[in-house]
Amino acid sequence: MQHFPPTIIIRHCKENLKKCSLRGLESRSDFRFFTYPQFPIALPDLNGYILLTIDAPPLTEADKDAGLLLLDGTWRYAAKMERFIVKEAPLLIRRSLPPHYRTAYPRVQNDCADPERGLSSIEAIYLCYKILGRDTNGLLDTYHWKEQFLQKN
Repeated sequence: MQHFPPTIIIRHCKENLKKCSLRGLESRSDFRFFTYPQFPIALPDLNGYILLTIDAPPLTEADKDAGLLLLDGTWRYAAKMERFIVKEAPLLIRRSLPPHYRTAYPRVQNDCADPERGLSSIEAIYLCYKILGRDTNGLLDTYHWKEQFLQKN
């Protein structure tokens, strides 16, 4: 079994945990969660990690050995977190998900240029893991819109 760097989640402190699609993954050994801007410890070295953004080259299987970094928050908060993270880790690799994927998460996207592509965090991670050839078992287990998401994609 191949081992990958842990997936790093930086969650904005104002993220509504009752609506958070990543709930239940905090205890997994392949994930590390940090709260922005209240980091209790130093962030790990993120250089060489893949930062998901909507306007970057698509993620491919060629990226399989890189770590994955996801910013968890509203689009407005994610933009603020991204500016901070890029200063801390200037060698981040920017990637996006292919544009044909669609969200099943029922919400209004006021700050997203393309709301249908505005995937929930767990949807984005699931698709990344699929593209990178990583084990997706258990990722969508607690996601309420799992079946709708899988049917759409």
